[in-house]
Amino acid sequence: MSDIKVVPGNPRDAQATALLQASHALMQELFSAEDNHFLSIDELCVPSVSFFVATEDEVSLGCVALANKGNYAEIKSMFVDPKARGKGIAHKLMQAIEVEARAQGLAEVKLETGDTLHQAHSLYRAHGFKDCGPFGEYEESPASLFMSKTLT
Repeated sequence: MSDIKVVPGNPRDAQATALLQASHALMQELFSAEDNHFLSIDELCVPSVSFFVATEDEVSLGCVALANKGNYAEIKSMFVDPKARGKGIAHKLMQAIEVEARAQGLAEVKLETGDTLHQAHSLYRAHGFKDCGPFGEYEESPASLFMSKTLT
């Protein structure tokens, strides 16, 4: 059985770009334009964003980004290739993000996700996230669920 590793990645790497494009396409299929809050590949390539990929046998199967917002971090671009789901990849990505947030000295991690993404809600709750209100530039929306976790 091969080993899944989570490593720092580059959103412009061909495999990472393919994952991000698949994620963006899915979000555009599920949600209206005003309810899509994903970051472009260029927006993921800035110093305040840490980007990670989950790989197995040199193949990128999932990705996630952590945007440092100063007094908190925001999870962005969490996505696992549908063909690779059920291997615990999302859990490994979540663990890596939490380690990175702590390493950056951030006390809280927040996220916005779609209201119909029930598997994502379960994942985040399993990692200790609780519902919260809108934060940052977000506005209240029936299509959005906001969650946060305090790191102790």
